Order: sequence, then C-alpha cells, then structure tokens
Amino acid sequence: MAPSSFALAGTAASTTAGPSTMQYPQARKELSEAAPDMTQAVVQIDPLDSPHPVPWNWVMTTYAEVTANGGTGLRYYRSPSLVSPDGQYAAYSRIQLQVQPELYQCRISSVMFVENLRTGDLRTISASSPLADNPFVSNEEADMPGIIAILIPISWSAKGDRVLARQFEGLFSTSDASDYAVVWDRQQNRTTTLSPNRDDYTNAVLLGWSHTNPDQVLFRAGELGEEEWPLWAVDLNGQTVAAIEDQPLIFGQTITHSWAGPQAHF
Repeated sequence: MAPSSFALAGTAASTTAGPSTMQYPQARKELSEAAPDMTQAVVQIDPLDSPHPVPWNWVMTTYAEVTANGGTGLRYYRSPSLVSPDGQYAAYSRIQLQVQPELYQCRISSVMFVENLRTGDLRTISASSPLADNPFVSNEEADMPGIIAILIPISWSAKGDRVLARQFEGLFSTSDASDYAVVWDRQQNRTTTLSPNRDDYTNAVLLGWSHTNPDQVLFRAGELGEEEWPLWAVDLNGQTVAAIEDQPLIFGQTITHSWAGPQAHF
C-alpha cells in the first residue's frame, strides 16, 4: 500500500504513515545477538516504511532533547556494522545531525566507510545523488537548510565483492523523500548511484539485490495515494525494467555491539 501522506516533521509518531510493510524473503541475513543493554531497544520506524530503516527514532529524539533546553549543535550516530559474507570487510556509516531551533532548519548528512578487517584500511563511500554531501562533487543543494541525506549499508553481494547501500534523501517538514541505491565494487573501487529511470513516481524505496538477476537492485516506486507500488529492477548502468515475480535478497552479518558508549560521543 502506498502512503496517502506523510511529512518528515513533527514528532517521531508523525512519521509512521507510509506504505504498508511488504514481506519479502531475505537470503542469509544473519543478525547477531544484541548486547544486553540493547535488548529493550524500540523498533525502528522509517519515513518510507523501508525494510531497511534509517535511524529516524534517534533523529527525532535527539532533536527533541537538544532543543528542549534551547540548545543547538552537532550530534553523531554510528550505524551497526555490516560484515561481508567472507568476513573480510565491514561497512558502517556515520550520520551527522545539525540541530537548529526549528526542525525545518536542521540538516542531516552522512558518510559510509568500508573497513578491511584484516588490515584496518578504510575507504570512504559517498553517493552522487541530488542531495548527497559528496566531497568530490560541488553541490550547493546539499548545504541548504532542511536537507536529509542518510547513507546506510543494507547488503553485501553473495560473493562479498560489492556492497549495497541505501541513500535516503528528503526535506524536513515536507513529504519529499526517496531512496537511491549506492553500489561500491571493491575490486574496481568504483561507486555507482542508481534510481529507477522513470518519470511516473514521486517516492522510491530500495529493497535489495534482485533474486532474478544478481547484477540488478530492486525498488518499489509510486506516487502518494496510489494503492499499489510496482517493483522495478535497475542494473548498474541505470537501465530500468519491470520486476515480474522477483524478490529482494540481502547478504551479510549485522553486528550491533561493535562499539560502546553513547552515540552522541562517537
């Protein structure tokens, strides 16, 4: 089901309106046991009702806590680590929230890292989508107030040679929000940003790798108010085709307790 309306504003509860959660089988998604102090963690909500939620609870809670006392400034969040199937690499993100007195003035940017667990070598991954804060590309729009650009890893490829990340972009206090897929090929050290090459949708939700074709990624995409959002498969060249009887696949192990201490101190 598509959302009738939603806005990236207000309280955390106000963001729950969205497309009804669609159930998809996931391949080899191994979730590690959480640390004891995380067993009571609340279920993450997501503005687009994505199966791979961004830390929206943290965004709204942090904004409320900081502004309650008239405060402003930067706060940081580190995502869980996603370890490749071969155990050699881990991908994780650092998300930066710039808190301002009014929500529509706040900004969220992020950067993703891929770490070689044997050598400790780090690579920085950035999207090239419209609102991405990419250090190698000049983008004035990424510096505007109200921008939301959150990049999080969601899956490795089955062989562990590619990582797939969700770039969630939008504007606070509006219903403008959509996903992009960011694929990093570790053998070629090349990053590709993808979205459905269509002009008949307003919102896209990244689901995972295509079961039918491992070189494609799956989205569901539609317009607000539509009852059914079709599936689209997008290859690494951006070619978009209807995904008939396809389903998303997810690979890798999520580690949620690889660091200690409050997120704000990261």
